[in-house]
Amino acid sequence: MQSKRLLARSAALLLSLSLVAAGCGDDSDDNASDSGDSTETTAAPESSGEDGVLAGMRGTTPLVDLGDDFKQRMLEVDPALVDFNYGAESYDAAIIIALAANEAETDGSAYAEKINGITRGGEKCTDYKACLDIIKAGGDPDYDGASGPLEFSGNGEPTKASYGILEFGAMKNSEEGTACDKTKECLDGSKTKFQEATAPESADVAQVPVTANREGDGTLTIGTLLPITGSLAFLGPPEFAGVKLALAEINENGGFNGKDVGYIEGDSGDTENKVAPTTVATLLSQGADAIIGAASSSVSLSVIDTITTAGVVMFSPANTSKKLSTYDDKGLYFRNAPSDILQGQVLGATIIDDGRSNVYILALNDDYGTGLADDLKTALEEGGATVIDTKIYDPKAADYSAEVSAVKDSGADAVALIGFDESSKILAKMAEQGIALNTVYGVDGNMGNALAENFEAGK
Repeated sequence: MQSKRLLARSAALLLSLSLVAAGCGDDSDDNASDSGDSTETTAAPESSGEDGVLAGMRGTTPLVDLGDDFKQRMLEVDPALVDFNYGAESYDAAIIIALAANEAETDGSAYAEKINGITRGGEKCTDYKACLDIIKAGGDPDYDGASGPLEFSGNGEPTKASYGILEFGAMKNSEEGTACDKTKECLDGSKTKFQEATAPESADVAQVPVTANREGDGTLTIGTLLPITGSLAFLGPPEFAGVKLALAEINENGGFNGKDVGYIEGDSGDTENKVAPTTVATLLSQGADAIIGAASSSVSLSVIDTITTAGVVMFSPANTSKKLSTYDDKGLYFRNAPSDILQGQVLGATIIDDGRSNVYILALNDDYGTGLADDLKTALEEGGATVIDTKIYDPKAADYSAEVSAVKDSGADAVALIGFDESSKILAKMAEQGIALNTVYGVDGNMGNALAENFEAGK
């Protein structure tokens, strides 16, 4: 019974962590570990005691090492924030939109032509006022924001990004019969290292032309399509706070066209409650010139045609699906979350740097999972590792015994798990079947940005 309780606690913990970063791709430095030797997946966990079942599990997620000053400014907007996930990206999205509109001198579709240039190739600046001053002086700003260096390609996505390489520590003991559901209370010695990644040269494509011709009315209005309801609602508070913080700073420093930038708040929901189409219709009817969102790539894909056909900019702070890199968006879709092609490189390098050479990939069946599995396979093989097999699983399956058994029997010395909240079930099943979780490498949803926020290196 004690073993089952510990496994249940482990699964509950992984579930709580998995929910933190699930929105980015959903349909959706130094190594932190000193180990360089291969370890069979059938081995027992290296940590002592069942409370250490998660110890040594590693993975990657898009993550910025936010400074305390920015966090404090976010808290002044929303004192109830418990994390800052995608808050910096949402903040930067609003700043970039307002700067582009000022440079183009219009809130119509044409300002989209200026967005990519705001992030590269000019005079460096790191806040709205400094960048706006450059524009007013006839110069070309190169905005490096709270979410990183940006450096957008011609298709409106970053060619550089910051990633967190996360490692779980041992679980602390909790009182008998209580759920261990708070990261800081449940883990001991967890670590985060930050690493910058650069997309391959082939990803830095030419400027996508803006083919829409909507006229502006002289008042820039930003709407949000971010989660208030649905499975990603936990991502909403920091994203909304980021937009509101940016708007306050924009309007304190001249706004657009001598007027304050307007704001309309909207709920994206998720792919189950299908709130987004109704929200988009409302935002467009109320004159939104830009819509920040959605968090989920699938939600974005469900409404992108409606938004861009209306000649309105869509700017996501969290989408990572590669499908959006080449989508026919009339030159109006942008994101400052990196494409999964970068995460494949970072995760592959992390696995290889740990001395792993025979990898089994287990990925959920959606655009995010299959796309990232392909990118990871490419990165691993280019780095000299062997991908023993790639199994695409149903994220809504009731049981994952067969998938886990295949992993156990494969002879792999590492497992890459690409999933979201169902990952907790898979990890619990792995532990039950004797697979050491310190040989498992996770991504995004099944690692969780909260881990990094609570356990930065050196804390």
